[in-house]
Amino acid sequence: MSFGLYLHIPYCGAKCRYCDFYSMGAHREVPDAYLDALLREIARHGASAPRTVYFGGGTPSLLSPDQVRRILSAVQPLPGAEITLEANPDTLTPEKLSGYRAAGVSRLSIGVQSARDEQLRRLGRLHTARQAASAFAMAREAGFDNISGDIMLALPGYTDQEFLDTLDLIEQGGADHISCYLLKLEPGTYLYRHPPADLPDEDQAAAFYLFAVKELEKRGYLQYEISNFARPGRESAHNLIYWDCEDYLGIGPAAYSCMGGRRFHYPPDLPAFLARPFPLPEDGRADAEDFIMLQLRLKKGLSLARLKEEWNYTFSPAALARIPLLEQAGYCTLQEGILQLTPAGMLVQNAVLTTLL
Repeated sequence: MSFGLYLHIPYCGAKCRYCDFYSMGAHREVPDAYLDALLREIARHGASAPRTVYFGGGTPSLLSPDQVRRILSAVQPLPGAEITLEANPDTLTPEKLSGYRAAGVSRLSIGVQSARDEQLRRLGRLHTARQAASAFAMAREAGFDNISGDIMLALPGYTDQEFLDTLDLIEQGGADHISCYLLKLEPGTYLYRHPPADLPDEDQAAAFYLFAVKELEKRGYLQYEISNFARPGRESAHNLIYWDCEDYLGIGPAAYSCMGGRRFHYPPDLPAFLARPFPLPEDGRADAEDFIMLQLRLKKGLSLARLKEEWNYTFSPAALARIPLLEQAGYCTLQEGILQLTPAGMLVQNAVLTTLL
């Protein structure tokens, strides 16, 4: 069975002030006990021969190259598999990057966020803009030619120039893929409890997003998903598995899976994950609404024929009658049976889904 494998690494040097992912700060390495638990669960699921592997976090670049090698030896990815490792600039060295490359990592995702050091400090990031630029140079020197960079939009006191400076840093670093997303104040985070006074409002945030989409396209980074842009052929194969409703297995606390249409997850409980195997909570089955939501995240849009053929679902006459109104508002297009959201429509995807469903 073809599938993508996600491995969650829930350790960080410090918890970023905006982050609501399941992770623990104050770590400079990944304990071997966690590696043992990952290998135990890999064996439990029979997780061999994935077509993609994604080390996410947390901060996966706290893994040593030997730990990565041990994991990849256990899962035996298919030949030519895309193997991505998320990396924070402050954790990288030439030796570590060469070790990752030798272990089999083929793609790096470097968390830049901003080219402004003051902004990075406000976000709780541990790196500087200079370290981010150095990370790209070291990665290329180590032989990586498939590199992604992250940009956060609508940060406190944000300007178009901050975006352009950050884009310059990443483009000059040789990235062929960029993830570009709006800051959201998630419950439980530091910034949610202490919101900055100079945070852009919704209209300003939308303007920053639309500006970014246009500027990225000018630079040759074509939008293929709400928050993802790539030069042709450099789209994230792993993330496309999610958005195309294909099989993926997630291992680690708070990791989610969908295999054969069955959804399940690991609870966000690191001590329990380390201690022993346990039954994984079921989340029901993937359905047509999941497919609609995920396909409308993609620039290629939703095929109404595929929706009917694979999911036995058609929009109601009332929903179909609303599509011309959405088109007139500039939120979508419907051509030759393909429903596509425009960049403006992607900003209000939830409202569009509510209108259709």
